Amino acid sequence: MKLSAGTSAQPNPVSGVEREPDALPSGASAAIAARLDRLPSSRTLWKIIALISLGGLFEYYDLFFTGYVAPGMAKSGLFSPDSLGFFASLAGIKVAGFGTFVFSTFAGLWLGVVLFGQLADRYGRRPVFTWSLVWYACSTVIMAFQHTGEMVNVWRFIAGVGFGVQLVTIDAYISELTPLALRGRAFSMNQFVSFCIVPVVALFAWRLVPVAPFGLDGWRWVVLIGSAGAAVAWFLIRQVPESPRWLALHGRVAEADAITTDIERRIETETGTPLPAPHVEVPEEESAGRFREIFARKYWRRTLMLSVFNMAQVIGFYGFAAWVPTLLIARGINITHSLQYSFIIAIANPFGPLVGTYFADYLERKTQIILGLIVMGVSMLGFAHATSPVVLITLGVVFTLAANIMSYAYHSYQAELYPTRIRARAVGFVYSWSRFAAAFAGLAVGYFLNLGGALAVATFIAIAMVVGITVIGVFGPSTKGIALEQISH
Repeated sequence: MKLSAGTSAQPNPVSGVEREPDALPSGASAAIAARLDRLPSSRTLWKIIALISLGGLFEYYDLFFTGYVAPGMAKSGLFSPDSLGFFASLAGIKVAGFGTFVFSTFAGLWLGVVLFGQLADRYGRRPVFTWSLVWYACSTVIMAFQHTGEMVNVWRFIAGVGFGVQLVTIDAYISELTPLALRGRAFSMNQFVSFCIVPVVALFAWRLVPVAPFGLDGWRWVVLIGSAGAAVAWFLIRQVPESPRWLALHGRVAEADAITTDIERRIETETGTPLPAPHVEVPEEESAGRFREIFARKYWRRTLMLSVFNMAQVIGFYGFAAWVPTLLIARGINITHSLQYSFIIAIANPFGPLVGTYFADYLERKTQIILGLIVMGVSMLGFAHATSPVVLITLGVVFTLAANIMSYAYHSYQAELYPTRIRARAVGFVYSWSRFAAAFAGLAVGYFLNLGGALAVATFIAIAMVVGITVIGVFGPSTKGIALEQISH
């Protein structure tokens, strides 16, 4: 039910608390934020988080099939110099041909977050989320039917632009819809749902990549399955409301009030108890955000810190995730067994965020990030020296669990450090450095693998983890138990 702004004082039909005539218009964003932050854990809230996560599920499928389809794409001859076209010029720095595919993936992600990440601040979280999903699903279908490495890379780049935009929007969406006390768990559950798809794509790759069902290369089937799932997710995400915080900040007070009121009504019906009175924090500045504001006095240190951190963490995260089968082959495992072992390691992906639900809101966010980076660096160095399949799989599982705990924690952390008016563009900018670094890290991993094998790759990753630990540990502010509007001040 919509409540018009500026009406006479009347009982709130949800909480039974009287609302002053101008309560919403005079401090709309602060009032809406206060009402959202006092909401308890409920099926209603977790359903919203689940729907957002399902929308992003196949974006993770799309990201993670990168490593698992590599052996099949190479077997198809897509990375030979003749097939790569202008990408073949990278052979001059001895980069493995598959590195060009990784490069194209993350170069597209980088362009998406830099050029289009701000769209969610301008047009809203919901429309940008849904249409970016359509963009990358269609682009990926087209990519699946290309027959040269050159055109596969071109369409991979275009698809990357789409899911680059979506990654940024998800972080802003969840941080704004989730109550203060549940923010950490909301991000851990989001990543749990998202990472559930990784074992699925690994299983499909294991069973399909070595064969060619109906005469179509197995890797193409893996790609097409993800795009079909994304089409289903598009319909699911349309059930998610727009961010009331964003609506209120853009003067659409009645819509923000209506969505918040509906959520409140459903939660009260579900719990059978009235909601507590909202506590209004320091109101956020109600003005149109500008890109240059992320470099203003309040935020430039955070922007610099997160930019450096994102470049460092992604070297470890995707340096392993995008190269698991290839790294196993470098340790003497054949293609079939490397895909089998990769599937076993991939099963661990959802369990990192799931474990995190027990401490996500009790342990400082930056502490979770630092501990994750430490374990990633140590386990990767161990992986480079191991030869036993059992030890390789165990270390791969440990690395994956740590990486995914670190992942949900930093996704939550960086979204918390900026106000609603610039949240998407700020997250997009700092996150873009991870895409930029990942694009070149893909080339670098190929180079180091060629130069010194898995040990050279592990050393490269460990150094990056030390950089990430340093910048977060020294310059990262605390956010545990603090409202978004207060953090932005």
